[in-house]
Amino acid sequence: MKKTTCAACDCELGPDAISVKLGGKTVEVCCEECAQALGEAEAATASAPAASKD
Repeated sequence: MKKTTCAACDCELGPDAISVKLGGKTVEVCCEECAQALGEAEAATASAPAASKD
């Protein structure tokens, strides 16, 4: 059986995993705390200015 892990903390996922949509992809996390952390990280990267390619 394939083991899946949390997208935020790499802990093994149980039957109560939470699905979170990030950047058009759905990922699974182990708890609400990890879901919130990923959401905050995505918001921070979305609001950051794009790096210029000079």
